[in-house]
Amino acid sequence: MLDGRPTPGIGGDQYLPYERRTGNESIVCFTRELSAAGLREACSRVAGDITGKVRTGEGHGPNIIPPAWVREPLADDLPGATIVETNTCYEGSRGTAEQHRRALKVNGWDVAPVDILGERGTALLPVTGGAWFREMSVGADLLNYDSLLALTHFKGRTLGGSGGADENVGIGCADGRIGKAWIHTPVGTDDHGASARRKSMERMTESSKAVLDRFGRHAAFVNVMRSMSVSCDCEGVGAQPVVTPDIGILASTDMLAVDQACIDLVHAMAEDDRHDLAERIESRHGLRQLSRLEEPGMGNGRYVLLDMDHDDARIRATDAVAGPARSGADAPGAGGPAIRSLTGCERARPPHGVRAPSS
Repeated sequence: MLDGRPTPGIGGDQYLPYERRTGNESIVCFTRELSAAGLREACSRVAGDITGKVRTGEGHGPNIIPPAWVREPLADDLPGATIVETNTCYEGSRGTAEQHRRALKVNGWDVAPVDILGERGTALLPVTGGAWFREMSVGADLLNYDSLLALTHFKGRTLGGSGGADENVGIGCADGRIGKAWIHTPVGTDDHGASARRKSMERMTESSKAVLDRFGRHAAFVNVMRSMSVSCDCEGVGAQPVVTPDIGILASTDMLAVDQACIDLVHAMAEDDRHDLAERIESRHGLRQLSRLEEPGMGNGRYVLLDMDHDDARIRATDAVAGPARSGADAPGAGGPAIRSLTGCERARPPHGVRAPSS
């Protein structure tokens, strides 16, 4: 520990089976239904009147969440919601607000108003108990919202870790020129290689902490485990081919629990099915994201997994991956709304400003 803070670059890089974890349990809701109806059901369990953040990805990206899935929940269940984005720190099709809006249109993200955070300046949020940061630079307009729904396409990442809710919020809310640069390579360093990736996971998670401290209980998380390439959506058409089977959609008001559940479901798959994605996540220090989330008490690594397809029965990760995910016409109720009660699932208290970020 340094001055009572965690020592950077140390610990938490091994997969810990569920039975060896300690602490409280959160609620994670799960459906195999990969469709607009499935996404709407998952969102209804946690979002209330919350706004969302969707990771939209590079133009023509083959693996992103289909925007058509998002249209109905936003229009009917989250009226007034705004999709929020931030520009990238690399040169590409989303480096400026103008470029970013073009990429959003190409990908079909015209389903709701869009706010490019950072377009009108930046703001600093405090990072309480950070090992790397005392504050994080975010798009200033983030402060205009009082709730956040992080709608995330779960996948691998070339730069390191896993692309879950932590990455969506930590990278996706940091502004493109300052915050993201701090996360990837801090000022005064030339950090590269495996050690750099591990430290980057810690910095990304500290950025998430700044955002979650800002929104408190007015934040919720939905992870879509579909088209899970080992590549980030920021690679667009250059992403590696998908070889991992689709699983389903998970939702929680606990960021750590929903990301941990995704990792657990990957580990519960047959070796041939999970190998590439698990290897990418673990070799690039994705598990450090989970342990860094847990260290300051940002969530629980233990959770109750509720099967929305079977009356909210409590299931294990192996049960969730035992049958194939359903999509489109194969999914019961896919032809219309399938909103059920919130029985068994935590729900964030409804704030009045909702936003949907994307990474």
